[in-house]
Amino acid sequence: MSLSVVPRNAHTISRKSISENALKVLYRLNKAGYQAYLVGGGVRDLLLGMEPKDFDVVTNATPEDIKKLFRNCRIVGRRFRLAHIVFGRDVIEVATFRGHHGEEDGDKISKANAEGRLLRDNVYGDIDEDAERRDFTVNALYYDIADYSIRSYGGGMEDLNDGMLRLIGDPETRYREDPVRMIRAVRFATKLGMRIEDATAAPIRTLAPLLRDIPAARMYEEVLKLFFAGKAQANYQMMQDYQLFEPLFPLLQNSINESTKGPAARMVQLVMRNTDLRVLEDKPVTPAFFYAALLWYPLRARAEEIALESGLGIYDAYFAAMGDVMEQQCQTISIPRRFSTPAKDIWQLQMRFERSMGTRAFKLMENPKFRAAYDLLLLRAEAEGGPLAKTAAWWQRFVEADEDERGDIARASNKGAGKNRKSRVRRRRGPSEGGQQAASGE
Repeated sequence: MSLSVVPRNAHTISRKSISENALKVLYRLNKAGYQAYLVGGGVRDLLLGMEPKDFDVVTNATPEDIKKLFRNCRIVGRRFRLAHIVFGRDVIEVATFRGHHGEEDGDKISKANAEGRLLRDNVYGDIDEDAERRDFTVNALYYDIADYSIRSYGGGMEDLNDGMLRLIGDPETRYREDPVRMIRAVRFATKLGMRIEDATAAPIRTLAPLLRDIPAARMYEEVLKLFFAGKAQANYQMMQDYQLFEPLFPLLQNSINESTKGPAARMVQLVMRNTDLRVLEDKPVTPAFFYAALLWYPLRARAEEIALESGLGIYDAYFAAMGDVMEQQCQTISIPRRFSTPAKDIWQLQMRFERSMGTRAFKLMENPKFRAAYDLLLLRAEAEGGPLAKTAAWWQRFVEADEDERGDIARASNKGAGKNRKSRVRRRRGPSEGGQQAASGE
């Protein structure tokens, strides 16, 4: 693979832009006689004038060598062993140069499954081999602490300047090694404002089903990166274009396929838009609300199925459906219980809004999950309109009113509900004599 070396006076990276802890690691490795480079996204983002999320280091020292140098080191990982240098809350990840795959059995060689996905990858090599094992050329950039130059492999600097996202090696082979690279292609394209090279994009739709084989716990982390970094709308659209969304959210995709302009499809767009707005405004975003909102219409469809099959009332059917929907979703994306449980709480509250439009509203507002449930109610109303919009409008008026106004709104609703109840009772008892006369016109 081609290599170009960019000297210090020909690039824009300054040590002032690199974290102090990353520099400590780089300098100590270099002083101990090892090669040490800042690599990948940290170098890429600095060159683009962006603030890196983290700084990763690569070296020819083995994890055991690194542990001897740093008392604050812990070795992690099974698929590929890494050294984490811990500075309080800051963790600098240090990897040993990866090498080419060998054929021998042993602990330090790679292992792949029948589809070509790497299960173990503890193969060490030199920097040139390591660069060939990187995913995209714009990530095959190495900042050398020895002379402050940048080693650019495979035309990485040129692709960075041209706004081109290109895989290193044969795209189909690289995607089969790790199907998550297809998701990374989407995420980098939107984050960096780059175009995916045609050859890199070509196999994605065919290989998208391979994502079903990725461990659900890993997919949880990838979804956070996709949709919680301010590019949710763009990533969702590109994921749909490349047919990558269905392997992650099969139940939701089924609901979308039933009507591409239906409420489920509109809900996804609303959730992605609102998530981006909250990230832009530096407001917190939570997976509990995110999954509760995305899976509301699959939940409703499943509840209706259960009610039809079992004869259960709709409220009991909803409670039964919650476990089914969450269990099925967790087969592709492992949602931690600390988020799945509050998501179910948000769902349960949806069934109480219409029945609590009166003095009961005060009690409902005391629920810890009320605000999240209320936000979901507003999104549902925007997605489907109809009678639900009237319910949402009542709650919006109630929530935004002051204490005195809330009392008036609640009492007025109670009176209206009372009249409706009396009317229903009268109809059940049969029309009065005066009603018969009125009906006959006498």
